Amino acid sequence: MKIKIIHFGAKEAFEKLAKREAVLLDIRMEYLYAFKQFDVPCSAHILFENLTESVDELPKDLFFICADSSGINSKNAAQILINHGFESVGNLAGGMVDWERAGMPVGVNLTESLTGSCMCQLKKRSKL
Repeated sequence: MKIKIIHFGAKEAFEKLAKREAVLLDIRMEYLYAFKQFDVPCSAHILFENLTESVDELPKDLFFICADSSGINSKNAAQILINHGFESVGNLAGGMVDWERAGMPVGVNLTESLTGSCMCQLKKRSKL
């Protein structure tokens, strides 16, 4: 039996997360995570590049919705979980970009503000 990734829009994911029916697995780079967080009751943060070696630390009885900045790596992260024995995994299509666009709650740490002309160029703002 082939296990399929369940794709969620921001509102559907938020409803599941708010009811504590899922845990958000944030795989974004540390500087992006430090600046903005998905404001949900339960989440975990593992860098995408560390996921393969860290996946066995995650409880297999929980339903994880993988999320990143724009949905580029979250589907791959969900597949990694499936490859390691998770029977049901979600993917937040559109990541933080669509999450914010849909008006879902975001925690912002202004001391970690970023600069850049687009999402692909964001970097930590250097102190003056």
